[in-house]
Order: sequence, then structure tokens, then C-alpha cells
Amino acid sequence: MALVSADTKIAELLTELHQLIKQTQEERSRSEHNLLNIQKTHERMQTENKTSPYYRTKLRGLYTTAKADAEAECGILRRALDKIAEIKSLLEERRIAAKMAGVYSDSDPPRKTMRRGVLMTLLQQSAMTLPLWIGKPGDSPPPLCGAMPASGDYVAKQGDKVAARVKAVDGDEQWILAEVVSYNHSTNKYEVDDIDEEGKERHTLSRRRIIPLPQWKANPETDPEALFSKDQLVLALYPQTTCFYRALIHTPPHRPQDDYSVLFEDTSYADGYSPPLNVAQRYVVACKENKKK
Repeated sequence: MALVSADTKIAELLTELHQLIKQTQEERSRSEHNLLNIQKTHERMQTENKTSPYYRTKLRGLYTTAKADAEAECGILRRALDKIAEIKSLLEERRIAAKMAGVYSDSDPPRKTMRRGVLMTLLQQSAMTLPLWIGKPGDSPPPLCGAMPASGDYVAKQGDKVAARVKAVDGDEQWILAEVVSYNHSTNKYEVDDIDEEGKERHTLSRRRIIPLPQWKANPETDPEALFSKDQLVLALYPQTTCFYRALIHTPPHRPQDDYSVLFEDTSYADGYSPPLNVAQRYVVACKENKKK
């Protein structure tokens, strides 16, 4: 019943999202006439080579209208982004409910039956669809935006992906990509599943062994302070694996869609680091250990 109601709600939200997209286009078309007037007014001023009080007054009015039009369009786009976030949240709730009920879809089969290539594709899709933080003028990036750490009292929710420090079979400790199953407020411990061995490898870990992954991508053009800087020590998911390793930031993203370029610690290379490798913002977190092993 819960799955059916979630499907109905998602369908309603998709209809609302479609209407908002249409409104955005209508708003943009409506404002084009005013923008064209601004362009033509500037062209006349250049032709006459003067800025008269008439033109100044006219431009002031045109720019005031353009600003109002842009704010109206921005408002519609923000409402559309809220709808998308709500749809993604419902899809995640549905996935968790299906997992607990033992019901799986073709797009999200149980990990133990999933080919490794399929898992890697899902991880890549998760990184690509991580929402970009778009704040209002003057807003600071929130916790878990890019490199911004979680607040001190933050507790990851069921279904959240985290970096988890676990003991390997050989006794060594490693950071793996895991999914939160539950959090016990009495013991302050998480139960997490290894993303690569869902249902088979469950770990009970203290908070200090868990690092939440970013919930938003940071925009390098507007919020560069929410990105790790060059030469900063981080934990990054090694390409085509589900393990995090220590690395240095080689190049931060320059555009919202860009990945980090990182140098993984690797003793098989003369300088102790691998050649630059790309890792998505989704899978780069602060390193809790400062000393090089």
C-alpha cells in the first residue's frame, strides 16, 4: 500500500513539475521583449553618441522590469528544484521500503545478484545526479555541501551513503562505501551495509568511524570556499572500486559539472603518488587522519 501511495504522489509531483517547466518557458518568452528593448536602447545611444536624461530614465525602467522578470523566473525554477528534490526523496523512501520487504526492481537489484559493472554504473549515476547547491544572494553553503563538514550533532538517515571505516578480513582497517541501516541513539552507533556486499557484510560502528557523503555539489563559480583546495589531504573513492583511499587534491573542479583531479597515495610510484585521477564531488570527503602512513 505504501509503495502504491508513493507512486501516486510521484505522479502528482511530476505533473506539477511539468507545469512549472511550462511556466518557466512562458516567463522567459514574456521577458524577451523587454531584454530586446534594452539592447535597442543601448544601440541608439551608441549611434547618437550621447546619454540623455530620457535614455537614463528609460533604461532605469527597463532594467527594473528585467530584474523583476529574472526574480520571477528564478522563483519558478526554485519551486521546480524543490519538486525534483521531493521526487528523489520519495524514490529513495520507496527503494528502502522495497529493500526491507525483499522486493527489488530491475533498476535496483540486490547487491549479491548485481554484476560489478552494474554497481559501478549506479555509483556513477548517483554522483551525476547529486543536486547542485544554489543559494540565494548572501547565503552560505550549508553543511554537507561539497567539502563543508556535517554539523556536530548530525545523524545520517537510513539509506544514506557514507564512508565507513571497517576491519578487513586480513585485520587491516579500510574505508568503504556503505549504506546506513540504522542508528542507535543509546549506544551512538551505526549499523551499515557494505555497498558491495549488501545484506552479507553488516557492520556496527561508532560515529567516529562514519563520514557522511556530500548531499549537494558545490558550485566553483559561486561557492569556491565549499571545495577542497589544491594539495589538501582527502579520502577519495578509487575509480571502479567501493573503497576510499588517502589522496591529495591535484585540481579542484572549475565548473559545476567537473570532477576533482586527485593523486592517490601509492608506494609503487617514485614520488609516492599515482598519476592524476578524476573523482566526483560525491565521493571526496575530509581525511580524519593527518599523518601519512
